[in-house]
Amino acid sequence: MACGSEAVNENNETTEKQEPTAKEWNKGVVGWNLGNQFECSAPGQDGESTQIGNPDGSINAETAWGNPVVTKKMIKAVKDAGFNAIRIPVCWQCHITNPTAMSIDKAWMNRIKEVVDWCLAYNLKVIINTHHDKWLEARPTNLYKEENNQKLALLWLNIASEFAAYDYRVAFAGTNEVHIRDNWGKPTAENLAVQNSYNQTFIDVVRATGGNNLKRHLIVQTYVCNPDFGINNGDFIIPTDAEGNGLDYMSVEFHYYTPWDYAGECKYNFWGEPYKSKGEASASDEKTMTEFFDKVVSTWADKGLGIVMGEWGVTDRQKAGQTDLIHENMTYYCKFLVNETKKRDFSTFVWDNNAFGSGPEHFGIFDRRANMKVKADWILKGIMGER
Repeated sequence: MACGSEAVNENNETTEKQEPTAKEWNKGVVGWNLGNQFECSAPGQDGESTQIGNPDGSINAETAWGNPVVTKKMIKAVKDAGFNAIRIPVCWQCHITNPTAMSIDKAWMNRIKEVVDWCLAYNLKVIINTHHDKWLEARPTNLYKEENNQKLALLWLNIASEFAAYDYRVAFAGTNEVHIRDNWGKPTAENLAVQNSYNQTFIDVVRATGGNNLKRHLIVQTYVCNPDFGINNGDFIIPTDAEGNGLDYMSVEFHYYTPWDYAGECKYNFWGEPYKSKGEASASDEKTMTEFFDKVVSTWADKGLGIVMGEWGVTDRQKAGQTDLIHENMTYYCKFLVNETKKRDFSTFVWDNNAFGSGPEHFGIFDRRANMKVKADWILKGIMGER
């Protein structure tokens, strides 16, 4: 997986090992999230715990939230469905053998590598991150700033060193949704400054590990991955990359369950101009979305940064006599979003937590318990542009 070489994967596809800019990496990427798997806390552990360690049974964390063990066939199903990238959220805090050095349990690291290798075998790009590491995410205050940055540097030193020889299809994302517990609202200047420090620490330490990490695609985040806290707040600072890199190998990540009243909360069953006559619809519409995306471009992309929509989705909802129409609308929303992001060269990664049913947090697409059967075909049709 060395830089500048070629490889032939098991599908007999030749893959170039170049140094793509972040914009080149993101271009045309329609990705999928392996949600509620490797970001799970250890079995029996409180998901909000800030404890760092390696409790008994932690290797089984990937099934702790009820999902089956990830298999190579699952990854192939995602590829076969038309996706060309996978984001693998990873929690590390319950797999740390030495908290002083933030050393990672070798069995856990080998398991993450195994899944990454499966993705690469099918020529899928990959993002790995730190996700639900609550010691980091839940304490963005000056009280913990220095300690957290030291730990974050050691953690990414260990992760990046393990993947330094991997080719450029693998990207790293420094943090996830950093926020004060149970507070998803507007951050303080202190909160924003801590997030900025996390982003800079991440860039500095990964670049210092050398190898392909010198020009690997690295992804930094707005506070809580809410784009409004980056675009509309001047306190978000773009990190300084290694000398000579400029902004060519860096992306800004945000999450987009927007509008929340439609995509996540289920307050409204409809979105978009063609559906406003079908029932109560969100006030947010196509114009709202495209104007926002244009603001993302002018704020970041026009400066040379790549754009990663690391999570997005529309939770399922069902209503007697209207379910088919509601699903048709969800197809419309997905198609519109993916088309507009592709026009602007954003990469997108739809959230799939393998949860099915009606109401909030039902973002399942593939049923991992049923040989990856597509159970939300209306979502997949929208993403892939099918009519």
